[in-house]
Amino acid sequence: MYTLKELAQLVNGRIEGDENIVIRDVGTLEEAESGAITFISNPKYKPLVYQTKASALVTENRIDGLGIAQLVVRDPYLSFAKIVARFHPPVHPDWGIDGRAYIGRNTQIGKDTHLAPFSYIENDVQVGNRVRIYPHTYVGQGSVIHDDTILYPNVTIYHHTVVGRRCIIHAGAVIGADGFGFAKDGLRNVKIQQIGHVEIGDDVEIGASTTIDRASLGITRIGNGTKIDNLVQIAHNVRTGENCLIVSQAGISGSTQIGNNVTIAGQVGIIGHLKIGDFVMIGAQSGIPKDLPPHAVVSGTPAFNHVDWLKAVAVFKELPEIKKLLNELKKRSGIGQVTEEKHED
Repeated sequence: MYTLKELAQLVNGRIEGDENIVIRDVGTLEEAESGAITFISNPKYKPLVYQTKASALVTENRIDGLGIAQLVVRDPYLSFAKIVARFHPPVHPDWGIDGRAYIGRNTQIGKDTHLAPFSYIENDVQVGNRVRIYPHTYVGQGSVIHDDTILYPNVTIYHHTVVGRRCIIHAGAVIGADGFGFAKDGLRNVKIQQIGHVEIGDDVEIGASTTIDRASLGITRIGNGTKIDNLVQIAHNVRTGENCLIVSQAGISGSTQIGNNVTIAGQVGIIGHLKIGDFVMIGAQSGIPKDLPPHAVVSGTPAFNHVDWLKAVAVFKELPEIKKLLNELKKRSGIGQVTEEKHED
């Protein structure tokens, strides 16, 4: 339990109302009960703030006529995330180094590290301090897992992969599998050996069942602070910058270079060997066939300027009616008849 004053100090907020009320939990606008704190960051949900049973609201601007305390902050979403973490810090089981975990030869295990039953650590691996490796996770030969990283169940880390500090890799992710490289020998597809590796930077989060392929030669790299959703495919020799967001079902083809602070929405497809500049934003289900300059905001397939795409979509749904009107105009003007006569000649 915390007073609203204590939470305000945590997020550097300003209190409108009773600073001494006790907050016992967090909740959504619809589900929060008395004693809880909730938040609003999207204006479309403003009608719900007058119906919430919560005792306090995190908001960017003071809302008039609201009968509960308000915690006014610069960024409600970020501030509420910090409050949630205070009430519900991550909880992990403490296995120590379980006797059923396999540890290979010449492998180094850091201090206060936890290896779950049936985790499997190959030869010549370096595991840092305070690492947590969950059941049925495999770490391949010669890999390095740096301090404070969490590998959830059934994660597969192929050989010679490097994972940075404070990373979170969720269940079923596969890091370092072979890239998709084949050469034609007549009608046969001949496998090109993938002899590079993967490097994951610090503070990276990788979603469940995401795959990041090892480089054919050299490095596939994920930059510091990048967050990758579930079910993402990142091909061989891709390099992302720092603090990128890559959303579910996106696919990035081989040797593409992604800048810093790039946002790639769900189901985006990017062809290989492209350069995507810093601070680019790519809308959902877009297809990217060419390089994008820094700060570009694009949507569509093939992708183009997002504002122009919105205008085009608005016109697209009117095309049947536009075609009907065009046919009527052609008929009235005789355009169709002239075209037909020329065809007969």
